[in-house]
Amino acid sequence: MTRTRINKILNYCIATVWIANGLFCKVLNLVPRHEEIVARILSENYSRPLTVTIGISEIVMAVWILSRFKTKLNTIAQIVVIATMNALEYLIVPDLLLWGKLNSLFAFILILVVYFNEFYLNNKQLK
Repeated sequence: MTRTRINKILNYCIATVWIANGLFCKVLNLVPRHEEIVARILSENYSRPLTVTIGISEIVMAVWILSRFKTKLNTIAQIVVIATMNALEYLIVPDLLLWGKLNSLFAFILILVVYFNEFYLNNKQLK
């Protein structure tokens, strides 16, 4: 399998993670724990609209990934968002996370996959 093909498959997988978390977990509220996390970190009074806004932003991130527009900027944005969200959750609401503080390990793995996919697999100079 070529680098280009693996890169394309990983793009779809990464976009799926953003869509699943944004649409299903937040916008459709199929995982109410996400709204609880937002309530504790940002505001109980506005947790639903904030959760939906975050979910829509995650869907937009997936569309951006699939568009292949400014992929390096997109990758940096993903890494910053994943690291920031997970650091806040680790410090403020570890009790609400699916795997508790171990969630940070999965976030780190996702960051590595996103980085590897763009800066190794999509590096046009190496092809």
